[in-house]
Amino acid sequence: MKVPMLDLSEQYQRLRTEMLTVLDEVMSSSRFILGDHVKKLENDVAAYSNVKHGIGCGNGSDAIHIALQAIGVGPGDEVITTPFTFFATGGAIVRAGAKPVFVDIDPVTFNIDPAKIEEAITEKTKAILPVHLYGQMADMDPIVEIANKRGLFIIEDAAQAIGAKYKGKNVGELGTAATYSFFPTKNLGAYGDGGMIVTNDEEIAEKCRVIRVHGSKPKYYHHVLGYNSRLDEMQAAILNVKFPHLNEWSELRRERAATYTHLLKEMLGDVVVTPVEVDGHYHVFHQYTIRVPKRDELQAFLKENGVSTMVYYPLPLHLQPVFQELGYKEGDLPEAEKAAKEAVSLPMFPELKVEQQQYVVEKIVEFYKK
Repeated sequence: MKVPMLDLSEQYQRLRTEMLTVLDEVMSSSRFILGDHVKKLENDVAAYSNVKHGIGCGNGSDAIHIALQAIGVGPGDEVITTPFTFFATGGAIVRAGAKPVFVDIDPVTFNIDPAKIEEAITEKTKAILPVHLYGQMADMDPIVEIANKRGLFIIEDAAQAIGAKYKGKNVGELGTAATYSFFPTKNLGAYGDGGMIVTNDEEIAEKCRVIRVHGSKPKYYHHVLGYNSRLDEMQAAILNVKFPHLNEWSELRRERAATYTHLLKEMLGDVVVTPVEVDGHYHVFHQYTIRVPKRDELQAFLKENGVSTMVYYPLPLHLQPVFQELGYKEGDLPEAEKAAKEAVSLPMFPELKVEQQQYVVEKIVEFYKK
């Protein structure tokens, strides 16, 4: 049996007629940049996040960068974040001219450990940038408490967590702003790149809108140095077709996650550490990530048997060559480093079949029984 990491073909077939209709609409309208489809998506995603403003942009990486610039992060500033995340999180901080300060993760959730944030704060700290990894929000109450006490901004990197909740609150409600990615593999994915910033702060929202069009307002009058980072009308139209299905897809992901957990615990006991949905959280399982011994050998074995897996992320940001001038060394952030050696993500998408999941788990069992 072949089990892909992700298969979007069945989703497309289900939506094909509606998708082709809306794409024809866009092409017939001849309006391709910042049109009605973008406005609709911005309004809908903002409302879904329970905030007032949505600002579509070119991709999730730009969303973080623009949000940081909008809150005034620049040269001489420090931004506290996690080392166990995609490169864009740290890269956006550096592109904004600031210094990323990495603190270790909670080994249960893989998210930033709030207990380690306070000791990393200096007089240069401007913001905290928690990442809601794999579809589960970080522990936000203590992060918000620290930020309020120290006068810091919070930018939530929610690239993997649209629809996730924390104690009844949505992504975007607890920070100054939050950022989404609509990369094709995301829970709400475009057919190309796309991203969005959501916020309740009108001033920050307006700054983001200006920054995404070369810092121009009105057109051809530039007050800040911005970027060309707009969510195009075609991708917004595609996302508008998909968006009404997002809650259903999240529930299907949660069902698939429960099936994996049941099968793995029943057949392997404690050999594999399965994901934990923390009390008060609503996990949307962008990835189903386990911790295992002999991770690389397991991954190779599964590949030989037709099962795709992914390692997110094999080298934490604090040890990346491009960040070596920050002065981190191996052993500085042990939980992130340990996770990088143990974590592997199994196939996860709403259309994943139970028989495919059973096959995946059977092969994992076969590997460890050897």
